[in-house]
Amino acid sequence: MALLTPLFAFLYHLPQVYKWLLKPYYIASLFMCLAFLFIRKTPGICEHLSTQREDGDSCEFDWREVEILMFLSAIVMMKNRRAITVEQHVGNIILFCKVANVILFFRLDIRLGLLYLTLCIVFLMICKPPLYMGPEYIKYFNDKTIDEELEKDHRVTWIVEFFANWSPECQSFASVYADLSLKYNCAGLKFGKVDIGRYSEVSKKYKVSTSPLSKQLPSLVLFQGGKEVMRRPQVDKKGRAVSWTFTEENIIREFNLNELYQKSKKLSKTKGEKNERPSESQFAPVPEEEEPEAETISAMDTESKKDK
Repeated sequence: MALLTPLFAFLYHLPQVYKWLLKPYYIASLFMCLAFLFIRKTPGICEHLSTQREDGDSCEFDWREVEILMFLSAIVMMKNRRAITVEQHVGNIILFCKVANVILFFRLDIRLGLLYLTLCIVFLMICKPPLYMGPEYIKYFNDKTIDEELEKDHRVTWIVEFFANWSPECQSFASVYADLSLKYNCAGLKFGKVDIGRYSEVSKKYKVSTSPLSKQLPSLVLFQGGKEVMRRPQVDKKGRAVSWTFTEENIIREFNLNELYQKSKKLSKTKGEKNERPSESQFAPVPEEEEPEAETISAMDTESKKDK
């Protein structure tokens, strides 16, 4: 049953996976990952390659190539144990496939190795992984609007993600953060994002380093009353980020999202009641009707009797 559940989930999302994988970035990455296999197995090309096989068949993998592929496959499996999204799994596979191809090409021919390494660098510079374009309840800030929005209403709790578009970790986390915004967004609990790769002043003010070596991307910061309450990952005294896994379960637990959501729902109800309740100044007071006095009633009864 443990194996059937993820299999059924994969089959259910298969149309979305196909649509996602057919984007130019992943198609080009697939060809680059299969480059060495294509060179080694294509008739007319493989015959001119060197080999260390005893039978001299240059169209088959030799023992050293198999060893390199098995070693890098083990690294991919270990790396994917910490992956939380499909994007991370695929990204790890693409990364280590390219590393394996670089090693294999350099071992085969230094000229092929240099050519493939150059292609990888060019591909990295001109082609970026596709950004998440799914549904979300997230407000995007710039260097001017973030402070204004945090100070606008101190009753509102904000969870803000500091990210950079070039970071693979931020790209793979985008779908997780969007899913959390769909589940927990309300009038008193809101989600925001700011691209500190673009707005460097924001990164300096909120002390989030954009260096790939700092491991602070992405960073989630909880603001209450316009002030920072907590952040993940935490930063030690030396300015280094403490390792932390950005899974949905960890975020819900660490940020107490269920409790925050319940409190925020009460705030939204209070706001709704205030908006629906009419103010006294909008309507003029309605005068009360005076009851007729007892003497007047008795006189009216006497006159009606005389008429009869």
